[in-house]
Amino acid sequence: MPNEPSRPDRRGTTGETMHLSESARAVFAVLAAAGEATRPQLAAGAGLSKPTVSSAVAELEAAGLAACSGTASGGTGRSAAVYGLGTAAGAVLAVDLGPSRTQVRGCALDGTLLAQGTGSRPDAAVVVSKVLAELPAGAPLRAVVVAVGDVTTGGREGAGERPATAKAGPAFDAMAVALPPGVPVHLENNVNCAALAELHEGAARGRDTFGYLRIGVGIGLGVVIDGQVLRGANHAAGEVARLPYPWVEDREPRHEGLEEHLGARSLLRRAAAAWQDGDGPRPRSAERLFALADAGHARACDAVGRHAADIGRLAAAATAVLDPGLIILGGDVGSNPQLLPGVRAELARLSWPTEVVSSALGDSGTVVGATELAVARGIQTVTDGVLVKH
Repeated sequence: MPNEPSRPDRRGTTGETMHLSESARAVFAVLAAAGEATRPQLAAGAGLSKPTVSSAVAELEAAGLAACSGTASGGTGRSAAVYGLGTAAGAVLAVDLGPSRTQVRGCALDGTLLAQGTGSRPDAAVVVSKVLAELPAGAPLRAVVVAVGDVTTGGREGAGERPATAKAGPAFDAMAVALPPGVPVHLENNVNCAALAELHEGAARGRDTFGYLRIGVGIGLGVVIDGQVLRGANHAAGEVARLPYPWVEDREPRHEGLEEHLGARSLLRRAAAAWQDGDGPRPRSAERLFALADAGHARACDAVGRHAADIGRLAAAATAVLDPGLIILGGDVGSNPQLLPGVRAELARLSWPTEVVSSALGDSGTVVGATELAVARGIQTVTDGVLVKH
């Protein structure tokens, strides 16, 4: 969604562009990262002199981007003013537009959670409108990041544009109508968002290279190398769903066949096909299948074990290409710890030693990662050219 000219938004405010001095931009970035800081702390973080910081803070206060939030006592007994972000710093929105469920978070530019909501995918616009209504009055919306299942750009479009080939669909279009006009909207791959969340807040903390393998209704691989998400020339790195399958002499590989084979629906079909009359009712959800396996149901255990081996083979393929040292299993199916022994065993059989763990964030990982990206985008919006609402 390209930027639109400044005009009244749905809160009845208008906007105008104002540019900050270089020192004010630096101080704002430090303040957003810290949440609260004194002037000496801002000076140390920005690498600026105290007089320069004082001038920058005054500039930010005048623009409503910073505000004194209290005082703190120093080691000498003298008190120092503590600054935080002002209302005009604004807020950002992160949306996980999942296949069946939508999660939305509204946050300040220091990452503070301001509002959140959850609903079905068709109700995405309703959830977004509800979260927007709970944001502080007078706080402009700086950026929106929407996590979707497939984002490619053909290597031509900028990261801030909505890629024409993104599979966002009607739910995105309806949600976009609920947003204030002129707000930059960025699409990001949902698996990449979840990988970023694991990097900063989840199972990959302390690691800078790993693979995040999502197994659910679909499949995907988030690749993080040296602390950066690998996106590729078409923003399609890690799209293992596109892999053809099977590779056997008597069958033609199908486009996106591996996703069809590893997706939750196929797992349930294979389990149902193997079910016997004395096994009880066939499981109608992956959750039920895993519950039966956890209780020791022989047929369910066999289905889960074979699925784990298939995931282990995909992990081995990823390891052969990337050698990530760590594979994190996520997604509605992949994050189930019952899969770990089988995946580890198959990966160890086919490849070199690689650690395999379950996601630490579960189904919240995507919206957590989208929030981090939205905050970064919001800060960039302010430091590149401030839209001041008044």
